[in-house]
Amino acid sequence: MAAAALSKTLGRRLRGSGHRLLPSRPCTSHAVQPPPPPAAAPPSPGAGTEASAWSKLFLFAPGAITFGLGTWQLFRRQEKKEMLDYRTRRLEMEPVPWSETVSTAALRDPAELEFRKVVCEGDFDEEKSVFIGPRSRSISGVTENGYYVITPLKPRPTEPGSLQLPILVNRGWVPRGWREKIIRDHQDFGETLDVKEADEKTDEKGTWWKFWSKKPEVSPEIEKPVKPPVRVIGVIRGSENPSIFVPPNEPMNGQWFYVDIPMIARACGLPENTVYIEDVNEDISATNPYPLPKDVNGLIHHSVMPDDHLKYTFTWYTLSAAVTYMASKRIKPKKMRL
Repeated sequence: MAAAALSKTLGRRLRGSGHRLLPSRPCTSHAVQPPPPPAAAPPSPGAGTEASAWSKLFLFAPGAITFGLGTWQLFRRQEKKEMLDYRTRRLEMEPVPWSETVSTAALRDPAELEFRKVVCEGDFDEEKSVFIGPRSRSISGVTENGYYVITPLKPRPTEPGSLQLPILVNRGWVPRGWREKIIRDHQDFGETLDVKEADEKTDEKGTWWKFWSKKPEVSPEIEKPVKPPVRVIGVIRGSENPSIFVPPNEPMNGQWFYVDIPMIARACGLPENTVYIEDVNEDISATNPYPLPKDVNGLIHHSVMPDDHLKYTFTWYTLSAAVTYMASKRIKPKKMRL
């Protein structure tokens, strides 16, 4: 009550003296408010035009790239035609007899005699044959899997026309059953030799057996007829370049998927720089057609022929025209409808 009376008394005195009471204001926090962020500067007038020009150029980039790829295919086509003509001319030359001069030149630079036919004589070392594959071959429209058989050709010193150093010869294609038969025959031959040696050691234990089992001496003149040396007409080649999908060779397991001359030479006990030729002899026996030598046209043939490059060129140019047309339609201003 006393507070209310005191408030009324003060109010009358202030009105009497002419003073006005100010309205009370709410209490605000004493914390300093952060200043408002500055307004962003307006973009320059030329920035939008420059960005638009670069975006237009970017739309034409795919068309320029595909046009360049099509032109590159034309150059590749011309290079391939020159390469095939070079191979054809060298394969049409007369075969070169294998001599010490040819052997030295082949060892020094195999590319100098590549795709030249050579004639050499010697004896095949069948036990060291290597089978590359599987390789398919189409016979009368039927595809059959098989292998290429590579065999070392050893020199025969007694023959004047024989080669001086052993070489590797790709004798041609054989079916899968032919390979299995050769491997089985070699295994049986080795087992027969082991049994024969064991029997001879057992028989030699008894002295009485030596008298009764004494074999008559055979004159060396009538032992066995000497076989003539093998005559091979082949083409000097290099190692194959396998694709990323071809597995690596496994010499320890006898698995060969592509021709690697140094690796095959090591497996056969030959120097790594051994010359490698592919047999192209066309004199095939009807009774024993395997191994089937490579066809000369097959050596000329390439995985990508000039006609294939022409098809690739048409494809790239067509794609270039399509993407360029779409880019021009994209940047063309649209007409406003009234």
